[in-house]
Amino acid sequence: MKGYFKLRRKALEILNSNLPSDLYYHDVQHTLDVLNVVNQYIRRNKIDTTSAYLLKIAGLLHDIGFTVVRYNHEVKSAKIAEVLMLEFGFTTESIKIVQSLIIATKIPQAPKTELEEILCDSDLDYLGRKDFYNISNKLYKELQASSVVSNKIEWNKMQIKFLESHKYHTKFAKKNRQPEKEKRILEIKELIKLL
Repeated sequence: MKGYFKLRRKALEILNSNLPSDLYYHDVQHTLDVLNVVNQYIRRNKIDTTSAYLLKIAGLLHDIGFTVVRYNHEVKSAKIAEVLMLEFGFTTESIKIVQSLIIATKIPQAPKTELEEILCDSDLDYLGRKDFYNISNKLYKELQASSVVSNKIEWNKMQIKFLESHKYHTKFAKKNRQPEKEKRILEIKELIKLL
């Protein structure tokens, strides 16, 4: 899709130079991780070329709102997506699809289309992966920096509540991520008993 690579370059420049330094989880690495998982879904689900590019753009831009605001960043991300996509010649229809994909990632997630399900599951893919603790420690550090949590016990209770309420949407994630996520819930519950 024409304009994708220029948009990708510009989006990564914006993220690299404008994300606050105390965003340890919502950093460029998270965006690249989501993009990587999106690419895996594109191949696995044999997503058509146009939809694939729109998914990639949404993956790239879903957290770009953090460059401007902390809360309700999805709405800002959707607005920035519109500005960038217009700049690189995307159609109004494509912009609307990308915006709905970005808004779908807002917690609690409620995706309505296959593409929205893919982006939502890509965004929280790590919940059911082996690198869960490395990534969740970055989120703990970020939430601690913004005074959302003050200690590990509070954090672990918050994690359990979130993990138990979270639902995967795609067949792949239900089969391959959910079982690992359930193990994490049990492990964290054990941790709380020890603390």
